[in-house]
Amino acid sequence: MAESAAVEFRIDRRSGVATYLQIVQQTKQALRLGVLEPGDRLPTAREVVEATAINPNTVLKAYRELEREGLVEARRGLGTFVRRTLGGAAGASASDSPLRTELADWARRARSAGLEKDDVSALFTAVIDSTYKGDQDR
Repeated sequence: MAESAAVEFRIDRRSGVATYLQIVQQTKQALRLGVLEPGDRLPTAREVVEATAINPNTVLKAYRELEREGLVEARRGLGTFVRRTLGGAAGASASDSPLRTELADWARRARSAGLEKDDVSALFTAVIDSTYKGDQDR
């Protein structure tokens, strides 16, 4: 049996985001960051249930959504496997990329300047929204 990829789902019951969507979002983030790569097996529904105490149908719903989007494929009796990755330019999301290093440096400077995590998140989101303004029309 293939070993599960090193992805652990964290469920925030107070977030207001549906549990299955949290799994979908966290999987997509892992794909963008290179934590998950094509061929990796996602944790089984049973493994996710044991780690998070959520309903197995919730896990299956998330996996079906990822499959619908063409990101994973279920192989009967074997598990659910990553089909493709997400992200922009090759290597741009790698953990050792120059962009990630610059962003990490910036985040440390923001923290040293006294900004809280929510402040940094709001600032980053505002800059991203401003930078990509109008891209939705393309």
